[in-house]
Amino acid sequence: MNPKSFEYHAPKSVAEASSLAEEYGMDAKFLAGGQSLIPLMKLRLVSPSHLIDLGRIPGLSYIRDEGNHLAIGAMERIAEIARSDLVRRQCPILSQCAHQIADPLVRNMGTIGGNLSHADPTNDMPAVMVAAGASIVAASGQGSRVIPAGDFFVDTFTTALKGTEILVEVKMPIGPTRRGAYLKLERQAGDFGIVGVAAVLEMSSDGRCVAAGIALTGVGPTVVKATRAGEILKGVELDKNTIDRASRAAAEEAQPSGDLRGSAEYKRAMVEVMTSRTIQAAARRQAER
Repeated sequence: MNPKSFEYHAPKSVAEASSLAEEYGMDAKFLAGGQSLIPLMKLRLVSPSHLIDLGRIPGLSYIRDEGNHLAIGAMERIAEIARSDLVRRQCPILSQCAHQIADPLVRNMGTIGGNLSHADPTNDMPAVMVAAGASIVAASGQGSRVIPAGDFFVDTFTTALKGTEILVEVKMPIGPTRRGAYLKLERQAGDFGIVGVAAVLEMSSDGRCVAAGIALTGVGPTVVKATRAGEILKGVELDKNTIDRASRAAAEEAQPSGDLRGSAEYKRAMVEVMTSRTIQAAARRQAER
């Protein structure tokens, strides 16, 4: 099936794109990499009359070390993030996650901005953003604002972006004491995860966990921040008992529903298993640093 006819726009600035969105309102959609939107349009599940292509706007594709965070432009391709030596060195959880998204064809076209703005509840990247305490920069013709990742994902396929706002940058915290891991349970490589868990730990010199962020994907209407699980890890050594307690807490905080990938009970059980594995993987990275 082919998409319904639409008018194509190629603005040269964020302000122009925002102005077009304001002019056409609900009849318009922003296009980034197109890996989520175009399939929906082909199925006619979404049929915008106006398509606003962000790919012609200069200055939205970059990865920069800003000292305490990596600044990543919204139009940076997932494949470039996966290949980046800077990301691999400074924020390995982001590199690890990027490598697990879909397949090479999707990664070569998909962008981090489009990925996050789509807000698919089974997507990988939102969990990493929330666990790491990342920030999202949104801009329009009226200016810009910074949105904490924990507030950005509102509901299924719904973000905190207002009608004319565009995600323009991601700020990913980095630091010598931070390490993380992202693992997901999937039926086959490149599939949407049945359950995905991101864990970001900040460790002290004496081996205690100073802070921890745990986030889950695939087990709620949007990404789930496992707050109690993170609190259990805070201020203690990460022994087996502590990790087991945190993993059980994460399973209790999950909000799974049954579908073709598994029952709610199965998914909750897998959250406990995958959380334990992910915390251990993140802790090993700390030890190896």
